[in-house]
Amino acid sequence: MTTTLPPTDLPEDALEGEEEASIACVLVFNASDPSGASGISADVLAIASVGAHALPVLTGAYARDSAQIFDFFPLDEEAVGDQARAVLEDIPPQVIKVGFVGSAENISIIAELTADYDGVPVVAYMPNLSWWEDEQIDQYLDAFRELLLPQTSILVGHHSTLRRWLLPDWSSDKNPGPRDIAKAASELGVPYTLVTGITVNDQHIDNVLATPETVVGHEKFERIEAVFSGAGETLSAALAALIATGLDLSAAASEALHYLDRCLDEGFRPGMGKVIPDRLFWALPDIEDEDEEAEAEGPDMNADFFEMPINDTKH
Repeated sequence: MTTTLPPTDLPEDALEGEEEASIACVLVFNASDPSGASGISADVLAIASVGAHALPVLTGAYARDSAQIFDFFPLDEEAVGDQARAVLEDIPPQVIKVGFVGSAENISIIAELTADYDGVPVVAYMPNLSWWEDEQIDQYLDAFRELLLPQTSILVGHHSTLRRWLLPDWSSDKNPGPRDIAKAASELGVPYTLVTGITVNDQHIDNVLATPETVVGHEKFERIEAVFSGAGETLSAALAALIATGLDLSAAASEALHYLDRCLDEGFRPGMGKVIPDRLFWALPDIEDEDEEAEAEGPDMNADFFEMPINDTKH
């Protein structure tokens, strides 16, 4: 997938260092999550982890812990729009990623902004909103369907979430497949849909990138016996970042899914609730190598012996 950025009105001297800018940028709309499981912090970590730079625009704040969401406080659309416009006047994004934005009004202002950057791919993630009030869910999904899906390049979501949203009147005894969901999304303007969490058997789940006509690619992984928070944000953010770095969509989806699988495999439980993906799993020290080096070098007599425990909370 290629990206065509809108023309810039910056003066020539402001563009002199453009060749030096080697890190792709992703404009991200999402909410603050104090548990660090999901939201804007998950996006920033995942985007940085796979090699891009996040331009985070805050859309509101959750009141939540690692187990559940208690409430949500959206920012008004003017605050969201002003944040985005300020950074867009300075930094052109290669991809726009939309997570949970908290209100129909915020969806409207984001749709206006993405329309101005119609050459930039939009990755939209739809989370499970069952914690919210029914009336708010309906307003949010209706606005997303009408305003943002027509501008979405890739829709990402769990099979059950997308089925309930896009195929509410599905009557067949057989569950809709990823192409069925992709067809419903396509009728609303979405060319590609990444459907996750498709049950294959007791041991495996599948994740499928599809259009109404074909399966573009899929990755099957062994089921991990844990309840995670933030998996969808991790995947959609990584996908957006990998597309921004220049990978074609099929390769980016495969890489993002393998990255998510490692994040989940190395997940940790910081509190009493759900497991959080370790988005920086690759940065953890190799304990065996560290022990061997320590034995070979002996103790550093000048060291400040403050013990930093190794992360041993993996599920």
